[in-house]
Amino acid sequence: MSNLSVELKTPITGPYTQPTGLFINNEFVEGVEKKTFEVINPSTEEVICSVHEATEKDVDIAVAAARKAFDGVWRRTTPQKRGILLLKLADLCEKNLDLLAAVESLDNGKSITMARGDVGAVVGCIRYYGGWADKVEGKTIDVNPDMFHYTRREPIGVCGQIIPWNFPLLMLAWKIGPALATGNTVVLKTAEQTPLSGLVFAQLVKEAGFPPGVLNIISGFGKTAGAALASHMDVDKIAFTGSTPVGRTIMKAAASSNLKKVTLELGGKSPNIVFNDADIEEAISWVNYGIYYNHGQCCCAGSRIYVQEGIYDKFVAAFKKRAEENKVGDPFHPETFQGPQVSQLQFDRIMGYIESGKKDGATVVTGGERLGDKGYFIQPTIFADVRQDMKIMQEEIFGPVCAIAKFKDEEEVIHLGNDTEYGLAASVHTKDLNTAIRVANKIRAGTVWVNCKSNKDANPKTPSLPHLSRAH
Repeated sequence: MSNLSVELKTPITGPYTQPTGLFINNEFVEGVEKKTFEVINPSTEEVICSVHEATEKDVDIAVAAARKAFDGVWRRTTPQKRGILLLKLADLCEKNLDLLAAVESLDNGKSITMARGDVGAVVGCIRYYGGWADKVEGKTIDVNPDMFHYTRREPIGVCGQIIPWNFPLLMLAWKIGPALATGNTVVLKTAEQTPLSGLVFAQLVKEAGFPPGVLNIISGFGKTAGAALASHMDVDKIAFTGSTPVGRTIMKAAASSNLKKVTLELGGKSPNIVFNDADIEEAISWVNYGIYYNHGQCCCAGSRIYVQEGIYDKFVAAFKKRAEENKVGDPFHPETFQGPQVSQLQFDRIMGYIESGKKDGATVVTGGERLGDKGYFIQPTIFADVRQDMKIMQEEIFGPVCAIAKFKDEEEVIHLGNDTEYGLAASVHTKDLNTAIRVANKIRAGTVWVNCKSNKDANPKTPSLPHLSRAH
């Protein structure tokens, strides 16, 4: 092996070759400063391998490659050809589904069942945009009979993209799919905690036949490589998924550089509202699914649970029983539902919130402790009798921790649900269609699910997680 790859193995695939370089211009290369950083297995706390770190100089090289590809070949590639390449890439992802899923489980810690679901969604996403590539149209506008007016959809140019560690491959697909389909070139930075699956994916980009420089994938840290992308004068758009504080920084960098276009997908503290007339068994299945899916590391997790007073005690008791049935452990075990948190930093952050809930007087219904003595495992945790002003009710924990509060009537729960700085998602559980529509319309959230949570062809009663991707 060269210093640009290493031999690793997973319980699913056995040995495989893991690229470790920066993927620029369809080749894996060393960073200019030859820096590397370690990738940690969150299940064992051991080093998996080291990968090359992109610095500002490497971002310059990657952006230059993307600009050259955009001006030289990609913007003149026919939409049909772009679509064919994306469809071929989707086929290669499907062919290598087990490998991509296994690598995702290895460095993220998510269950292999969940990882396979993610990769299946990656395939679907890339195929979807492959199908759109030749269907992006302008229109003619009858403004004046003596003149010809028309609109033409054109690519933006070079797109910088920064993805998070909770859904590495799925967020990669969501970012590159629309950008490549519409004729843009890309420099994508993976999260420093989870760079491995993106580098394996990069091999498939070259195999699919994309021209050099069209898609560049680099590993690095937000404060260096991410900041360089956001402030780069030759990046025409920046897209970021991650925390709200970093999103603000990205927006400022875009504004203070070349006023590049910005797309942000940030945090959430989603209310999950259960009325007296809800089917309790179904509601508990979805509430459990909505908070513990992906170890709770999901921006639209239903972490604020409001239960109407008529069923509150019954709900809490039944939810405790259901949460304690979740299988937590080795992500490669087929029955595992919840793996470890992604890193020591994230583990410590979540445990800090748990201690805050205990200190503030919330009732620990179940969990609240570390699980085992190795790996970043946390017990599924339920806090009940949580006041609205408590930190665990107001701040995004991003872990397997939920806060339950009682409400009296519809007016009160709408107020409670909207009492947050977030507005990403929400859920309403009720058998009354009028109630569902009224509450969904009054809750300030981008997505509101009714009688489900984070649902996309999912069965919440399945102990090992079924196919699911986030829906916004």
